[in-house]
Amino acid sequence: MTTPRLLRSTTLVTLASLLLFTVAGFSADTEKDKSDIEKRIDTATKVLNEIMATPDKGIPDKVISDAKCVAVIPSMVKIAVGFGGNHGKGVATCRTENGRWSALAPITITGGSWGLQLGGQAVDLVMLIMNDQGMEHLLSSKFKIGANASASAGPVGRDAGADTDWKMKSEVLTYSRSRGLFAGIDLSGASITQDKDETRLLYSKFVPFDEILEGKVRRTHTSQPFLAALSHYTGAPMASAKPSAAQ
Repeated sequence: MTTPRLLRSTTLVTLASLLLFTVAGFSADTEKDKSDIEKRIDTATKVLNEIMATPDKGIPDKVISDAKCVAVIPSMVKIAVGFGGNHGKGVATCRTENGRWSALAPITITGGSWGLQLGGQAVDLVMLIMNDQGMEHLLSSKFKIGANASASAGPVGRDAGADTDWKMKSEVLTYSRSRGLFAGIDLSGASITQDKDETRLLYSKFVPFDEILEGKVRRTHTSQPFLAALSHYTGAPMASAKPSAAQ
């Protein structure tokens, strides 16, 4: 016969076990999510390096050196059956007052354009914000391409750097590397917002978008490869990562 004391002890052991498994599962999920943002930063670094490694088709040095902000979205998905839709996650950084690139801000791009399309593609996307107005739109943590900021395909190749028309045309220049059925990419109507969940994972707490991109947040070690690559291509000075997230 089970005594009340034994029953209580058994119940406590069961509850403790359930709690332990729950905490362990939560920790595993958190580590998995953190691993995902780290992989995304690594992939974004690879995309930037590969695009810049093709002189005839890459981003001209002069163009990327003049950019106010840079965003890279690896493997953005575009699926369309009757109308288009885009979705992707990436990272963005802006120049600070001392000329260095800011810490990385996780971003999400969603939306699309209407059109008679059928198929799907994964696109590696690089976006260059070229002027102060475009930078202000990005700092607002939410803007729609076409409504708040004009965008166009950026010039490519070494010789394109001598053409200054791109300075007059768009706040945002886009570079894409497509794999799939579509030959190009249309970002009209797409919105860029801060990815708050991945911001918490990267900095162990939520940090406002503008604080990150204005240089008020210390760079993480995870961000170093991307920022080092970007600094190399733009000639910007490189700062070391600090152990804490906020200054």
